[in-house]
Amino acid sequence: MTTGAVAAPAAAGEQRPRRRQLSDRVRAERKLAYMLVGPAVIVMLLVIAYPFINTIVLSLQRADLRFPTENKWVGLDNYWAVLTSHLWWMDIIHTLIITLVTVTVEFVLGMLLALAMHRVAFARSVLRTIGLIPYAIVTVVAAYAWQYSWSLNDGGWIPHLLGLSGDPLSHQFGSYVAICMTDIWRNTPFVALLLLAGLSLVPDELLEAARVDGATAWQRFTRITLPLMKPAILVALLFRTLDAFRIFDVIYIFAQGANNTESVSMLNYSTLLNRLNLGLGSAVSVLVFVCVMIIAALFIKGFGAGAGPAGDSG
Repeated sequence: MTTGAVAAPAAAGEQRPRRRQLSDRVRAERKLAYMLVGPAVIVMLLVIAYPFINTIVLSLQRADLRFPTENKWVGLDNYWAVLTSHLWWMDIIHTLIITLVTVTVEFVLGMLLALAMHRVAFARSVLRTIGLIPYAIVTVVAAYAWQYSWSLNDGGWIPHLLGLSGDPLSHQFGSYVAICMTDIWRNTPFVALLLLAGLSLVPDELLEAARVDGATAWQRFTRITLPLMKPAILVALLFRTLDAFRIFDVIYIFAQGANNTESVSMLNYSTLLNRLNLGLGSAVSVLVFVCVMIIAALFIKGFGAGAGPAGDSG
């Protein structure tokens, strides 16, 4: 007789164990939760779902406000026109360059600022308040301030400080630098704030034990601090990457996409509002949304295995 015999099937008249009944208290809590969340879900569906569905429908039509009587169903022709356009792929490259530069610099500076705000013992609250001032400024105001600072024609102080004879905003590289610096200056405090929350997850006792065991400051940072901060790093990088990929206001204020700095959001704006082509513009909107979803999926896939609480992958 084997020890691993398969269990005999249940008798015909034997009832399977029923699921545990919920208590009245649990039912009441769930009902209250549905009542509290329900209105917000309904509002979100009304505000988000309808425009999104309408955008998809428009992207499958030839809809041009200049020729309203010539609208008709064209299927995927708008998507084919966008994806085979040289302008779309050039704008993708411009957007990726700005996104890569800004997110990388913001993460490095944000980490340094977060460490300073976390470790400083003197006037900690004052330092945190000062560090968050740029993020409190409206993006349009910050963009105009930096535009005047960079523009030699408007008496900007940056060209005079650097000893430049020409206007930096008159060519592509200078426009790239100005746009990236403006975005970095404003959003680095946001990244620092998220990373500061992640630093609070790192136990000081663990770092002290590693120091006693002979670990250097760099080893403690790379092998203890960073792994425990993965959830905060994921949130910071994901939010800023998605935001930077959809950059519009800074580019629009600086040069409206001139000097080959147009982003995909600028392309979407010009197609919808300047050319009044709702079909192509809606197709661009859907493609930008797909790009955002791909970026989010890559980040979650890359960080997901180790982004649980305290680096727990389970």
